[in-house]
Amino acid sequence: MKKSTSTFLKHPTKDNVNRSANPPVTRASTILFKTMQEMYKHELKIKKHKKITHYTYGRYGSTTTIELENILKELEHAYHVFLTGTGFGGIALALMSLCRPGDEIIVSDNVYGPTKEISQELMKEFNVNAKFYNPESFEDLKSKISKKTKMILVENPGSNTFEFQDLSKIIQLAKRRKIFTLLDNTWGTPLYLKPLKLGFDMSFCSATKYFSGHSDAMGGSLAVNKKVFKKIMFFYKLSGYRMSADEAYLIIRGLRTLDTRLKQHSENTKAIIAFLKRQKKIKEILYPHNPSSKNYKLWKKYYSGATGLLSIVIKSKKKSSVIQFVNSLELFGIGYSWGGFESLAILQDLKNNKKDEYLKGRQFYRFNKDEFIVRLHIGLEDPKDLINDLKNGLKKIK
Repeated sequence: MKKSTSTFLKHPTKDNVNRSANPPVTRASTILFKTMQEMYKHELKIKKHKKITHYTYGRYGSTTTIELENILKELEHAYHVFLTGTGFGGIALALMSLCRPGDEIIVSDNVYGPTKEISQELMKEFNVNAKFYNPESFEDLKSKISKKTKMILVENPGSNTFEFQDLSKIIQLAKRRKIFTLLDNTWGTPLYLKPLKLGFDMSFCSATKYFSGHSDAMGGSLAVNKKVFKKIMFFYKLSGYRMSADEAYLIIRGLRTLDTRLKQHSENTKAIIAFLKRQKKIKEILYPHNPSSKNYKLWKKYYSGATGLLSIVIKSKKKSSVIQFVNSLELFGIGYSWGGFESLAILQDLKNNKKDEYLKGRQFYRFNKDEFIVRLHIGLEDPKDLINDLKNGLKKIK
């Protein structure tokens, strides 16, 4: 029987031994076999990438992590899915598996801060050079390709500033030049965009965000095609990047309601944006909401939906009043991460300086005087209450 994605998410593997509706949490280091022959046979099965229910050693995962791998393989249309202990671990896994001394990587300038940091700081220790391109200029990307380019790393939409890129153009360029491609798809999730189906070699998601959905688990997902599978598996098995069974269980739990939650995040966000558009203190809303904009058209070209993360550009002569605005919000928590049930707000200083090593600077984004970016995650609360909270908070801005 063919199932829709919504139905599939509600019916992953059950615990047939204990008759539970949820899969078991299997914590294990040693995996036992009846005979040496059975162990050898199973190792060969894993090597040939056959369907399995367990590994030969706990470093590679357990029956619980395999269950999560299988769910995400289906969602991503992937050859294989690698799970990591944190979201960022998935980015590190891709870079460390595929890049070698003398290589270059081309990275979108609007990537997540730690992605920029590992690209330009850590990778250079291994003699891998990172070049950053303007996410709003395909020509700038093209101009930075060389014979040494090993990978193009894209985040779409961009972290905090939400630029959308023409993904097919990037894929076509990379295929012509035989360059690996990686897309950070945490915002869209494979529910709204399937990067591997589009032609990317790797699709990354921070499972900490919408996959988990409850702000109580951490993990990363790197979905890959057959072309890069062996290289990544080689490093994965040696590095011990695996996810724990407990985290995998919590993320499986979150995935059951992913479709339902994302619909509500999206509906709430539409209501919030309708309010924000009428506020004079807000210069710009960084989100695909304006049908006449380039970003909206590129979002519409590739995505089947939108989620609950956006930024607002606030015009103010006093940074302190913008901080007061964020501090005064009662329903928006102040904290990193997003994708949980609750609303969040944080002031993001993206100017090109080295004071904040976590955020890093931007080379191409144009910052006007007295403009500040506040990132909002719109949660699952009643949007009327969120609007009233924002309305009261905006009074603080001078």
